[in-house]
Amino acid sequence: MSSLIHLIYASLGTQDFSADQLTDLLQKAREANGRLGLTGMLLYSQSDRSFFQVLEGEPADLDRLYPKIAADARHSKVTLLIREAIAKRTFGEWTMGFTSVTWPQLQSIPGLNDFFRERSCLVDLDPGRAKKLLAAFADGRWRS
Repeated sequence: MSSLIHLIYASLGTQDFSADQLTDLLQKAREANGRLGLTGMLLYSQSDRSFFQVLEGEPADLDRLYPKIAADARHSKVTLLIREAIAKRTFGEWTMGFTSVTWPQLQSIPGLNDFFRERSCLVDLDPGRAKKLLAAFADGRWRS
């Protein structure tokens, strides 16, 4: 029987990402995650260039991958929010689901409109708020 964890982190992009750059990043992530048996989702906030990522898989695979993510020059302020065992995958059908959002979109999501303070970003999340955001995705409230 294999064990699963999810690893959740947030970071700031060191540059603005164009649609083409995000597409390229996602394609490479999906290929790599597929080879490793990882699933998950990536949220990108265009307003402040922040990322929120959930990765699911075997502990050893994620423990090898996370330092590479943290060292990636496209990220700054990489913050590990949660690393814990999970009973099953939340994003089992996605090697990397993706949503890009703007500040007005963040504010318009039912149940999350008071979630973010003005001028806050995804790296400002604490583990409790990260779990609330994860629950919104798991409930299907925020998938494109």
